[in-house]
Amino acid sequence: MRANLVAALALALAAFALLLIAGLILARLAAARRSQRTLAHALDQRAQQSAALAAASTAARSGDALPNATGKPSKPTRPTGLKALLEQFAHTGIRWLDTPLGRQLVADEDRRMLEQCGFVDTRARGLFLVARIGCAIVLPLLCGTLASGHLDGQRYVAAVVCALIVGFMLPKFFIQRRASARRRGVIDELPMLVDLLRLLQGVGLSIDQSLQVMVSDFRGVLPVLSSELEIAQRQFATGRTREQSLQRLASSYGNEDLRAIVRLLIQVDRHGGAVQEPLKQFGERLRETRRAMLRERIGRLAVKMTGVMIVTLLPALLIVTAGPGVLAVSHSLSSVRR
Repeated sequence: MRANLVAALALALAAFALLLIAGLILARLAAARRSQRTLAHALDQRAQQSAALAAASTAARSGDALPNATGKPSKPTRPTGLKALLEQFAHTGIRWLDTPLGRQLVADEDRRMLEQCGFVDTRARGLFLVARIGCAIVLPLLCGTLASGHLDGQRYVAAVVCALIVGFMLPKFFIQRRASARRRGVIDELPMLVDLLRLLQGVGLSIDQSLQVMVSDFRGVLPVLSSELEIAQRQFATGRTREQSLQRLASSYGNEDLRAIVRLLIQVDRHGGAVQEPLKQFGERLRETRRAMLRERIGRLAVKMTGVMIVTLLPALLIVTAGPGVLAVSHSLSSVRR
């Protein structure tokens, strides 16, 4: 009996020790994740402040900042009206992001889609959280008010529940559509990005200068990738390394060709070297892939157009070709009956 008691006590102590070790590991992991989120939030705030200072300096150079009565430039005023309301909603959403409800409403998939849409700061995630909650509240209330005099019982409850689901998913549908369009834009702009990078590297510009030229001068040609490179340049200017600033671009869109370009840029920035020939070969491979994709699209379009031609052209063709014969037969039959 004493041996069984000692064995049970030893097992209990071992289990307690394992629980303590697991608790320490979980606490350390939670602290690491919290510090990582805090660092990312601080870097985002610093990037926003630098962007605001750059915009203010640009406005001051263009004459937008007028001096006041003392001869000194007037201080920037706080946002009012709709902008102040949006800022308040954004701060409220930021406070809710790290709560269990916020992590459920803005999951990792939603954060990835927001990054694909170009919204990389915590302010955008906070606005998305508030938008989901607001649409989930406003749309059922509106639907219930409109359907109160027309529906009753289970139909009324079903209409309100459907409105709740639609209101909750409406912001996600919007960002999903925008993210899909930007993913297609990345695929379309990759060959032009490679050619421009090869050209700028060929004239002797560095990686930083090449990226800055593409951001400032080729925004009309590369609307999606230029905005992504601008975000990467802003993060690099606020203290992140080149690899950290470009890592989001490589991992957000799930494009292997884009990952290869990012790896090449990081390697050149770290070790240097000539990249004209690798970029040329990579651009040719991208163009071949693009031609194969276009052939596939044309083949699918031909199959789809076959059904459209059967529905639209075949009745007209039958009327034109068989119409005179049918009319002649009908006239002959009518004359025989007479």
